[in-house]
Amino acid sequence: MARKSKELSKADQRKLKLRDQIWPDAEEIIWNYKDSPGWLNIPRTMPAITRILDALTKGQPVSGTYLELWCRTFNDGFVDAARSGEMAFFSGFDGERAYRTWLSRIRSLEALGFIRTSAGASGEINYLLILNPYPVLLEHYKAGRINARYWNAFTSRLIEIGATDLDDYFAPNTEH
Repeated sequence: MARKSKELSKADQRKLKLRDQIWPDAEEIIWNYKDSPGWLNIPRTMPAITRILDALTKGQPVSGTYLELWCRTFNDGFVDAARSGEMAFFSGFDGERAYRTWLSRIRSLEALGFIRTSAGASGEINYLLILNPYPVLLEHYKAGRINARYWNAFTSRLIEIGATDLDDYFAPNTEH
């Protein structure tokens, strides 16, 4: 029988017990996603993903832009980019070239296969779709664009968190 998602595992219960022992007021001072709007789901591997993204774009970091896109979704992968100037700012760009720099990062993410873009009333990039990054990363690894250190760190984290997106790749007797 599957455990209800709201029930805490014994490990999670122990972790909370330790947290509350160290910080008895923790429940009152943390930002609880259950009680506060403005939360979304992102992969627990996001730090590894953004590290690899920046390595793939060599000197033209896209991690801030990628994270900003994720923070604009409602867990559906869809982003309305009508406020691109604001998005450029929150991606880390300001000044006269902010939009142009942001646009170049969007184009890089698109060329790498992490997002898709579509035109609309607000311009050439009005809508974006964020793809599942795991299969995209796998394709880059297979093509030799991700070094072993980054790939091993990423896949180690996948296994640690129990992600199953790439299970077919890791299945025994699979050619890599």
